[in-house]
Amino acid sequence: MKTPPIVSASAWEDARQELLVQEKELTRARDAMAAARRRMPWFEVEKEYSFDTPHGRRSLLDLFEGRRQLIVYRAFFEPGVHGWPDHACPGCSFVTADQVGHVAHLNARNTTLTLASRAPLADIERLKARMGWRMPWVTILDDFDADFGVDEWHGTNAFIREGDRVFRTYFINERGDEALGSTFSYLDMTALGRQEHWEDSPEGYPQTSAYSWWKWHDSYTDTRPVEWWSTEAAEDEGEKVSVQAAAEHGDCCH
Repeated sequence: MKTPPIVSASAWEDARQELLVQEKELTRARDAMAAARRRMPWFEVEKEYSFDTPHGRRSLLDLFEGRRQLIVYRAFFEPGVHGWPDHACPGCSFVTADQVGHVAHLNARNTTLTLASRAPLADIERLKARMGWRMPWVTILDDFDADFGVDEWHGTNAFIREGDRVFRTYFINERGDEALGSTFSYLDMTALGRQEHWEDSPEGYPQTSAYSWWKWHDSYTDTRPVEWWSTEAAEDEGEKVSVQAAAEHGDCCH
């Protein structure tokens, strides 16, 4: 193994500052991509789909759990998939299930996340208990996977609803799934984004001050639709840093 050169502290800091320029460019490019996703056209889902859930058979609309947005990751756990019946696909288990952050933070942004597989619900619940996974996970009962590009390979679909009308807004698969798992990575693929003031979003989209909605995951007591998160409520929380600084540095600890 040929290692990089060993340098002084000042030379190391110079090298880091040089690389930081590229990192900032990458961050801004990622923000621009998320902004473009928020301007993607929507496709209305008119076909009815059914899923087996711990609460009985439910529709795609039901999976929203009353929230505005829904993210569905197609996890391969079923007969014929490597690991069955003790495990789900190693890739799905590693890249998605093991990396999912606490879903309460997504719920606070009016967004529901669920995994979907073809395994019977009893097997899904058994697997979740074995692996310590707590995210929602349902059984596909029809052509949902084939219709949304995830019958032969994993992928993540984002949806939004207007009343009882459901729309597909974005789709990520292959290596794109590797970057998902954190709250912000999921929000960045949705039609509404993080819903913070610094974002470049279309006029009228719900937005609040950066950091104002963050809580410990066991402290959320109200995850009603995002319209409830008013500017006044955000201002009551008080901003410790400017919105621009929040977007640039992501630092709320000082």
